[in-house]
Amino acid sequence: MTREAAIGRVHAFFDDGGYVEELSRRVAIKSESQKPEQLPELHRYLSDEIIPAFEAMGHDCQVFENPVDGKGPVMLATRLEDEALPTVLGYGHGDVIRGLEDQWRDGIGPWQTVQEGDRLYGRGTADNKGQHTINMRALWAALEQRGKLNFNSKFMVEMGEENGSPGLGELIEANLDAFSADVFIASDGPRIAPDKPTIFLGARGVKNFDLVCELREGGHHSGNWGGLLANPGIILGHAIASIVSEKGRIQIKEWLPGPLPNSVKAALQGLVVDGGENAPEIDEGWGEPDLAPAEQVYGWNSFEVLAFKVGNPDRPVNAVPPKAWAHCQLRFIADTDREAILPALRRHLDEHGFDMVEIRDATPENAGDFASTRTDPSNPWAAWAARSLEATTGTKPAVIPQLGGSICNDLFTDTLGLPTIWIPHSYASCSQHAPNEHILLSEAREAIGIMAGIYWDLGDGGTPAKTGA
Repeated sequence: MTREAAIGRVHAFFDDGGYVEELSRRVAIKSESQKPEQLPELHRYLSDEIIPAFEAMGHDCQVFENPVDGKGPVMLATRLEDEALPTVLGYGHGDVIRGLEDQWRDGIGPWQTVQEGDRLYGRGTADNKGQHTINMRALWAALEQRGKLNFNSKFMVEMGEENGSPGLGELIEANLDAFSADVFIASDGPRIAPDKPTIFLGARGVKNFDLVCELREGGHHSGNWGGLLANPGIILGHAIASIVSEKGRIQIKEWLPGPLPNSVKAALQGLVVDGGENAPEIDEGWGEPDLAPAEQVYGWNSFEVLAFKVGNPDRPVNAVPPKAWAHCQLRFIADTDREAILPALRRHLDEHGFDMVEIRDATPENAGDFASTRTDPSNPWAAWAARSLEATTGTKPAVIPQLGGSICNDLFTDTLGLPTIWIPHSYASCSQHAPNEHILLSEAREAIGIMAGIYWDLGDGGTPAKTGA
């Protein structure tokens, strides 16, 4: 009954093909939360795959219907062994982004896993079915080896994260006791590099919005009216140029965070951002001057234009267009006032003469509105988790204050008041949210051992004090 035996047990399960087989069943369920007609599949993912797995591990499972009509359910699995023991809340999301079936390359697709070398392709392999499948099997290995967990386990699986987690905050606030815990430990997002075990302590926030310049009804012949009619594409292009420089530096001072805390700067010092094979090359000089790449992604704000449309890009005509549209996004760290983002943008546009440019909410299918959160790197749970990872891998993990992407982490840090430990099992070039999504099986094998070590250590004593103790 040892830590090494628990890790060996789950590695044997992985090496015998059990992990790929289990994940393949889950990938085959078309749990696309952005498609209303797939709501039955969201329920089926829980009833067919997740609930039986947790019940086999002695958990009681409760399914909460979403308070927002037509949105995906939330399941909470609970195993309480002793109220004196620490309680750990886990998390995963079983919904996926749209399959985009017609955009995958030949030989692979979203709903059937295909292995090519170290890569396992399929929608959800990286985000997030593959990651919570790793954690569930690691939990199983610790339980099987010890005969008990020796801590209290709660594990939430939501079915709407890719749709902005609608209703989840309301649901948690209405059931605080059910979701209460001492620490939150879960997995999503990428490592800082494929071969570098990583811990994230929070997530950047995100605000998606549209900028629209609509000047008139219909287009007008550019030979007769060119030079007389204002062009909305040109106006909107200049408006965007006032927001961000030609080198990607944000120009709205209210969007810029204050100085990084010393604990955050120390955590990021020397870290190298590496997306792995086929990753794009980092553009030197892009973004905020004097920031290292790790500071830029994990410790600063970034503005992006995700789509821009004027006229008919597929079939241009000789006409001054009536309207231009841009879908934009601000990713922001914990020191940014979320509620001040759009008011600051409105003032900026007005001050620069762009009062004709409207700021609109993004359409529901393109919505993104998450708060930013960060557990301080000096938190005792962060140090505890780092020691556990190092004991398993023999190397010091990267400890990152904030994930570059966004997730509903504020529900755990703010609503539930928990320190949050994210241990990602993917890498930055996994094509999540895009065609050809995949995981690296070598990374997944290491990760499943890491998590078995985490769950073993949780039951081995020596964790930080229980909340209120």
